[in-house]
Amino acid sequence: MRKQITLVLTIAFMGLAGCERKHAIAQRKSTMTLEQMEEMFANMRAETKWDVDGEMLWGYFFTDTDPTKLERASKRLVDLGYRLVKIYPTDDKSTCFLHIERVEKHTPRTLQARNVEFEKLATELGLESYDGMDVGPVLKQ
Repeated sequence: MRKQITLVLTIAFMGLAGCERKHAIAQRKSTMTLEQMEEMFANMRAETKWDVDGEMLWGYFFTDTDPTKLERASKRLVDLGYRLVKIYPTDDKSTCFLHIERVEKHTPRTLQARNVEFEKLATELGLESYDGMDVGPVLKQ
């Protein structure tokens, strides 16, 4: 089922330079339009049993070649209520990722606004990029 979900979402967003993460979607270095966000939410509703209109676990990714810049960014984001998941290098060690997450409720419009906010933050902090997001259900513990 997960491969089917990823395939459907990948096909829906062929125009974006995305990549698969541990959850269903990812976006890379390009703000999705509201229409694309609406289509993404519609695909998740159709292809998963997730309550995409409720609280979901949203992950967000930033990149830079300097991990200390990502550490500074992570402190700011943690102060804003996000949980630091990890700062890690790519396999070829050419850049690093900052992965944060938070349980949030989004609509296509609020998620688009969040992406714009994070792109501005990446620019303000001098980071290489805001790399996009992923999403998954909130796991019950």
